[in-house]
Amino acid sequence: MNSAANNPSTLSKIISIIRESLNGEEVDYTQGSIRTAVFLLAIPMILELSLESVFALVDIFFVSKLGSNAIATVGLTESVITLVYSVAIGLSVAATAIVARRTGEKNQDAAAHAGAQTILVTFFISLPITIAGVWFAPEILTLMGASKKVITEGAIFTRIMFGGSISIMLLFLINGIFRGAGNAAMAMRSLWIASLVNIILCPVLIHFYGLKGAAIATVIGRSSGVIYQCYYLLKGNGLLKFTRLHFTWDNVIVKSIINIGWPAAFQFIIASGSWIVLAKIVAETGGTDASAGYQIAIRNVVFFILPAWGLSNAAATLVGQNLGAKQIERAEKSVMLATKYNVIFMSFVSVLFIFFSSPIIRFFTHDEHVIYYGLMSLQIFGAGYIFYGISMVMTQALNGAGDTRTPTIINFVCFWLVQIPLAYFLAVVLDMKAEGAVIAVPVAETVIALVAWYYFKKGKWKTIKV
Repeated sequence: MNSAANNPSTLSKIISIIRESLNGEEVDYTQGSIRTAVFLLAIPMILELSLESVFALVDIFFVSKLGSNAIATVGLTESVITLVYSVAIGLSVAATAIVARRTGEKNQDAAAHAGAQTILVTFFISLPITIAGVWFAPEILTLMGASKKVITEGAIFTRIMFGGSISIMLLFLINGIFRGAGNAAMAMRSLWIASLVNIILCPVLIHFYGLKGAAIATVIGRSSGVIYQCYYLLKGNGLLKFTRLHFTWDNVIVKSIINIGWPAAFQFIIASGSWIVLAKIVAETGGTDASAGYQIAIRNVVFFILPAWGLSNAAATLVGQNLGAKQIERAEKSVMLATKYNVIFMSFVSVLFIFFSSPIIRFFTHDEHVIYYGLMSLQIFGAGYIFYGISMVMTQALNGAGDTRTPTIINFVCFWLVQIPLAYFLAVVLDMKAEGAVIAVPVAETVIALVAWYYFKKGKWKTIKV
């Protein structure tokens, strides 16, 4: 009876937390229930990234109708364009760390100033990336081991995607600013707008323009999200009120952004570079079918990884704000709670990938050769999902504290000295081909989780100054 009597109040509390998490206001996470704080941040972050991952699946669903060459083009292009994401995420990490720290110190003007400076830095960095990507699109696909037909059909797709690099970078960066200020709901809304526009335009433009239409839809969608972000920042209804003075170049702040941002960017470039090498090994040892199956599996991995990133990003914001408020113990407890929730979620995904991979892969393609590689990849990826969840929270917690160098070193050792050599050894030396390359992934991710856990528990992050 007591349990039944408590259910209405429990349900009411859950609904209240969900509503509060989605109302689009900055929140002080340095006080109150840690459990509530985790959910207030994580719910909009999970919803934000879930819709982004839904678009990734919708995109590959429609592109897959154009054939294996189109799938391979999208997969190989996005394997390289993750370098752009890496730079964007690196700058976003810096923005979140600095804005969160200033927010925890209750210095909103300094938080807005830091956010504006990261936007300026992003504009300067995006220009050479855009030019290089547009100019060398065929060479990029060649470097990735694409066939001549894939290069001929896909170069325009690669050019358009790189041409929209600035929208990718700003979308991630400004969302990092929102998250640092405790407004995860606004970050969610902007990415929802971008993803919904993508989802609507993708089938329409693919119908009229083929593979090129998929790239156009993506650029338009992401640009729509950026326009919404800028409108909100300049309108200034929240705690962060951007003014023209905040965009005056500040060498001190820019130096701080770069000091935090370049290791974070390099951290993700290291990881992305490793995935690029893996995609190349799969393509060269297994051919176009293996590459297509692998890319479909990767899209499904992304679908479930991104929600887990929501919990990880929540940990980063909580660490930053609580360090700013000098509440170190609260910061540590927040991370451990987020880790617990991530492990529970990733355990469910692991079971799904291992035992229900067939209906998942067959939803995207009916080509039995592609299905074979997709099933194999998804099942192997699923074996390490629990460790993915641990490593994500640990590394993001260190990043949120401003200690971006430690995760960078961990990534370099585990990806480039463990994952890539192991993938090559299994795929080429032992002649396991694509399967060998995929096996290296859960092995490396397990090592990352254990090493990141060790360094987090050592506690050096508690003394980092931002």
